[in-house]
Parts: sequence; C-alpha cells; structure tokens
Amino acid sequence: MTPFGEILRRAVQATPGAVGGAFADSDGEMVDSFANYDAHEWAVLTAHYGVVLSLLHRWLGTRHFGGPEYFIAQHGNLDVIVHTIPGGYYALLAVAKPTPPLAFALVRLREAAIAIQEEMA
Repeated sequence: MTPFGEILRRAVQATPGAVGGAFADSDGEMVDSFANYDAHEWAVLTAHYGVVLSLLHRWLGTRHFGGPEYFIAQHGNLDVIVHTIPGGYYALLAVAKPTPPLAFALVRLREAAIAIQEEMA
C-alpha cells in the first residue's frame, strides 16, 4: 500500500459507516484509494465527483468567490464529501447511510487531505 493509500485507509477506518476514500487529480483520474466497494464502480464514482468539483470551480470562479474548499452530496444510500487539495487534486470520502454526523466525516477527510498534501511535498 502506498503512503496515500495508508492515509485514506486511516480516514475510512476512523469514520463510522465509511465505505471508501479516494485521492484523485483534477481530471478525476484516481491516484490511490482505499474502499470496501467494487473497484470499477469506485473509480467511476471518484471520477464523476471530479467532474462536479471542476464545474463548481468554474462556476464559483466566475462569481468571484474563489473555488470551493469542500462540498457534500447527500444521496439516498450514500453521502459523499469531496475536499480540494492544492495543485489540482482532491480527496473524497463516502459514508453509507445512516451516517454519523457529517461534521465528523468532514474532519477525518480534512485531516486526510492535509496529510496527503504533506506527503506530496
């Protein structure tokens, strides 16, 4: 397991209900992941959220607010949190419902994003 995978493993295992974490570039290309999920479906989910993040960056940039630091998408069976990482990357954490308070998952993801950024340096 790479250092990035280890960071994601810790975040997933420290978050009740988490099914996976991913680290990807701005094109949605997964750099590394740790997930209790079908590998192909996990890669597709990660890539789709990269597209959403890219659209948010474009839209908010035109509104002069700057890009988003993170966003949360809540679905029927899954909540997904996406956190930006400087240099055109992002980290993602998915939590199955019923979820614990999402603030807890966000803290774990933020810690992972910082650790990934430090590992990249």
